[in-house]
Amino acid sequence: MPSKLLPLLSTTLLYALYYLISTLKFDVQILPVAVPYDFLLQLGIAYILFAFSKRLWIFLVIHALVMGILYVGNAVKISFFGGPIMPDDVYALRSLLLILEGWRFFAAAIPIAAIASLVLFNFTMRHWSSYLASMVVMLFGLILTYKPAAIADSIDQHFGNSVWDQRSNYVWHGATLYSLQEGARYFALADVPPDSDMVQEAAEKLLSAAPKKAVDAKPFTPRNVHIVLLESFWDPNELKKARYKQNPLSPDFRKLWKSADYSHALTPVFGGFTANSEFEVLCGFPIVKHNVKFERQLLNNVPCLPHILAEKGYRTISSHPNVPVFWNRVNAYERMGFQTYWSLQDFVLDDMNREFLSDASLYRQVLEKISGSLDAKQPMLDYIVTYFGHWNYPLSESRPNKVTSPSNVEEVPAYANTMYYKSRELMAFLDQMRQRDPDGIIVVFGDHLPFLGENFAGYVESGVLTANRSEFTPDMFKFHVRTPMIIIDGQRGPLKIGSLPLYQVPKLILDLLNFNEPTIMDYTAPLTGMRVRPLPGLHFNLFGDGKVDMCKEPPYSEACQVSSRWLENVTAVSNDLFIGQQFTRPKYIPQKPPEFVTAKMAASQTMVNVSN
Repeated sequence: MPSKLLPLLSTTLLYALYYLISTLKFDVQILPVAVPYDFLLQLGIAYILFAFSKRLWIFLVIHALVMGILYVGNAVKISFFGGPIMPDDVYALRSLLLILEGWRFFAAAIPIAAIASLVLFNFTMRHWSSYLASMVVMLFGLILTYKPAAIADSIDQHFGNSVWDQRSNYVWHGATLYSLQEGARYFALADVPPDSDMVQEAAEKLLSAAPKKAVDAKPFTPRNVHIVLLESFWDPNELKKARYKQNPLSPDFRKLWKSADYSHALTPVFGGFTANSEFEVLCGFPIVKHNVKFERQLLNNVPCLPHILAEKGYRTISSHPNVPVFWNRVNAYERMGFQTYWSLQDFVLDDMNREFLSDASLYRQVLEKISGSLDAKQPMLDYIVTYFGHWNYPLSESRPNKVTSPSNVEEVPAYANTMYYKSRELMAFLDQMRQRDPDGIIVVFGDHLPFLGENFAGYVESGVLTANRSEFTPDMFKFHVRTPMIIIDGQRGPLKIGSLPLYQVPKLILDLLNFNEPTIMDYTAPLTGMRVRPLPGLHFNLFGDGKVDMCKEPPYSEACQVSSRWLENVTAVSNDLFIGQQFTRPKYIPQKPPEFVTAKMAASQTMVNVSN
């Protein structure tokens, strides 16, 4: 067989193999109408790789790995999170590798490292075809860099595009064509800092629609603020077909939650990307795109909640027993105004569920660390991100399974047992904290719903979601981003806040403190009569009667027109504040951020406070 036919043969065999794996293993099937175009595009890539290859067997390995990532990798991502690989996932890869262990780490890291190593080792420019291939690559690179809209618009025109339904885009276009389309769109729609005139106009519209502050407002009253982000915290009782033999949630938690009228947070993510929930609850702006805000979209020092409170004399502390660089938290926390960040090396790993420190140990150690400030009556923002609760929900020997279920989805009983301990350890901490700090404001919430099997299997089993996100009803969209949230206003007890978008929490906290000065949270004050929950490619409006109005694609309803214009203005101000020139930054706040100190320095400061 002539060697020139090798790319045709390898593309044909690998396409058929990966198509079958994607279909049979992950229930993700590229539609037959897309196969010819997708196959020809992949064939072109194969010949380019072939032109740069010295050894044929290495070419075959590289081609198999590249196609495996495109076709099997996308199928895995869809089955886990409901959507295919997006360009911004490249930036999340580092954090993914940091959290994976064992075979999962090697399964993710080896193909990427192998492709890079083999391409360099096998690269050659010994034949005229190599120079032709290099010209094609350079021409495509120039177009992608300087005219990406030409590529994206052309594919959209001929093959279509759904802004909100990326899974459908994938199965209608195929992995290679889809990756080209979204890669070009990524460059075409890259966020750029807005100019002064545009962002000032957006800011004025937002502030004019915001409710006016009361003239006779009460003076600012410093109180401690404790915010606890609970990893994958959710109510498993929503799964009616799980038929749990025991109630996974602590009875004390359910009692406390009931007193809050079963309030919920509306989060920006499902199944992962915790940092986006963190950004919203700390900075008061919604996530509107499929990216991790901490990674590339938080470039400035911004007066988020920690910064505002630090300027009022608060000690601002963040605690998370994970590697400090995960999701770029070291830089993100400093830019938001945290003075101290306690991470993995600052905790004693004395009570582990595999690699995850238990919530009980985390709470105990944090309470020990902040006791000096509590006793000294120094106001503080105490922000805790729990680690226990990550998929695949391991438990230690000291935490035997307590909850059983006949479900065929293994994550359903595993997650319920995690919640059994997580909710009880939370209540023990809340009881202790409310005794130590009865006037403090306490906010606890789940960062996202848990992963319960491929293609939403655990949820599909109970009929609360469909296997395909494109088939979600409006209520399902609300369901899949709704987690328990309790806000305790000191001795006044839990607040009844309904379903609150997470980005509106910082403003609520400042209101509870009687903070009356202008802040960046004024820009995202809720619209009259509805709450807006943006998600990548769409958003929905939640009305007082519980009705959900989906805003996917024009033509929009009247309410969607209003919320869409509001979101455009919010996005403009957000880009200005977090990546731009900060024309809309409230002028009263000094430009110099609070000092960011190490854990050791913070400990010495605590000793000084106690001695005083």
